[in-house]
Amino acid sequence: MSTVTDVRTYRGFFTVTVLCLVILYAPLAVVTVYSFNASASITVWEGLSLRWYSDVFTGPESAKFKQAAINSFSIALIAASVATAIAVTAATAIVRGGRFWLRLPSLGLITLPIMVPEIVLAVATLIFFNAIGFTRGYLTILVAHIAFCIPFAYLPIQARMQGIDDTYEQAAMDLYASRAQAFRRVLLPLMMPGIISGFLLAFIVSLDDFIITNFVKGAGVETLPTAIFGSVKQGIKPNIMAISTMLLGVSVVMVTISYVVSKWDNTK
Repeated sequence: MSTVTDVRTYRGFFTVTVLCLVILYAPLAVVTVYSFNASASITVWEGLSLRWYSDVFTGPESAKFKQAAINSFSIALIAASVATAIAVTAATAIVRGGRFWLRLPSLGLITLPIMVPEIVLAVATLIFFNAIGFTRGYLTILVAHIAFCIPFAYLPIQARMQGIDDTYEQAAMDLYASRAQAFRRVLLPLMMPGIISGFLLAFIVSLDDFIITNFVKGAGVETLPTAIFGSVKQGIKPNIMAISTMLLGVSVVMVTISYVVSKWDNTK
């Protein structure tokens, strides 16, 4: 008879857990707290203030950050939309398409970008664009983001589809619905929580990406992560902490929504 061991009973589990949480979240907490610092120094605390958040929108670097934000959000929106559409198609073929000889290779190719180190993916993407003579700029960032966002959109969609019994579609076709109608009117609505979750996850991955973007972007084209990196190279300023905190807040909200939506059960 097998027994289940609760790892929380192991000696030192609590200490290790707290240590991991401190290492992961203490830097984020410091950045967030000091973004409200009234002082121009990042080491001297002079009280609470929103001056650096105002500086992001009205300061001397506001135009640069505004354009970077427009680039980031537009690229993330388009990339997540296209990646989600491709992911829905791929999940339908792999999960509902029965057995075919390219099924496992297709699944491996879709999930490969998650397993490959991002720096390797960035170098490979850059070499590919140079090989085909694709001028680097906004479009190269968009194409690269679509490619590496597909697996992040695919996994929640695949998991959702695998949890939906195919008897729903069979019942619809027994009632004279075509296969396309059964997919559009039955399966697709049931998949919607997974689709929304996959879209939000792909959106936030694209929005936060720095390494691949930094390799494939052209001169004069910046996203928020690359704009922040460029400003940090000239010295860490409080307004950088403010914009980083806002970007962190957007990421947390989007990931939370993605998690909550993925838990919806509309099959009942």
